[in-house]
Amino acid sequence: MGESKNKKIAFLTLGCKLNYAETSTYERGFVEAGLEMVPWSSKADIYLVNTCSVTATADAKSRNLIRKVHRVNPGACVVVTGCSAQLRRDEIKAIPGVALVFGCNEKSRVVPDTLSFCGITQVAPYDSQVFAAFSSGERTRSFLKVQDGCNNYCKYCTVPYARGESRSVPIAECVANARKIAAMGVKEIVLTGVNTGDFGRSTGESFLQLLQALNEVEGIERYRISSIEPNLLTAEIIDWIASGTKFQPHFHIPLQTGSDALLESMGRRYTTAFFADKLEYVRKAMERPGGPLVFFGIDVMVGLPGETEELFAQSVAFLERVRPSFIHVFPYSRRPGTPAADMPGQVAENVKKERVAVLEELSSRLHSEFVQANKGVHERVLFESTDRQGFMEGYTGNYIRVRRPYEEALSGKIVDVTI
Repeated sequence: MGESKNKKIAFLTLGCKLNYAETSTYERGFVEAGLEMVPWSSKADIYLVNTCSVTATADAKSRNLIRKVHRVNPGACVVVTGCSAQLRRDEIKAIPGVALVFGCNEKSRVVPDTLSFCGITQVAPYDSQVFAAFSSGERTRSFLKVQDGCNNYCKYCTVPYARGESRSVPIAECVANARKIAAMGVKEIVLTGVNTGDFGRSTGESFLQLLQALNEVEGIERYRISSIEPNLLTAEIIDWIASGTKFQPHFHIPLQTGSDALLESMGRRYTTAFFADKLEYVRKAMERPGGPLVFFGIDVMVGLPGETEELFAQSVAFLERVRPSFIHVFPYSRRPGTPAADMPGQVAENVKKERVAVLEELSSRLHSEFVQANKGVHERVLFESTDRQGFMEGYTGNYIRVRRPYEEALSGKIVDVTI
């Protein structure tokens, strides 16, 4: 392919915010090497597809995207990375057009090896135990990768097999990347990882030390924690955040099921009583009279093996009791190679669909009630730059979406409002 001048590259990403942060980092690397980014529908010389394998549907979508870009330009070099590439390497290698496949432990090689393979230039590989990444392109927020991998091996999950063991980006590197984000004019950072709260396992540092170091970065005004296991959200962390920091009253905490029997059978590391106590502790620590209520987004999976009507009813009752602000609902996807795939009591797909609908309706009601309970509260909103038919939108610290007439001067600014 020769020199990088006039060479075009397109990116397609499936899956989690961690994947998007990593794709963003690949983008910057290729642009720095002189390539031009184009939409995937254009005839690019290189296509990079960052895949997901969290469900069978995600795997299928990943393969379909690879075939789609090959049809757009059969002569292009198709590069595939991500979880599906890790778990189904041979299957993906066999797809026409695929030139290079990088698993999750080879992310630091994506840019240099692709450039070398295409005869463009030689780039020294990134030298670190874990591939650090952050997203760019948005004026308001950036997703900062601080951790990768997981050691939990929950019975239904492929992520530890795809992403590997828990490991962390050193605090010094996280802070350096946060400063780069601040230099772009971004005001908000969302910390992301596979098991974010497990930060420090490979570096001897702690998650609290990371939060405290990031809190000192000038230019960043708000932080959020994208997802954290309930047993890793410690009282020490909660109390520090509540003491007056840049970290917002917004938590994304995986529950997965409100049945203690299923929590145990799936290898989760807490009980429903522990989970409920954790939410209550956070609320008591952070909520003030006349102030914003804490936003809890909770992941729940329906149709896990052994989930009877009775156990599903227990989940619904538990969610009614702890009253999250939003429920991220997922139907269980049977993943080959996981213990749950061979467990008895597999739930029919039509039953899963019915249960998803029940929880989505509950989520909608709980979210409406949460927003209503915050009415009249004084909050600060970070407005986005997009003009949406004469309006602009932004989020409060506790993740309530606010809409107002578009005013360019407010783009990327934090504004005082009353909900």
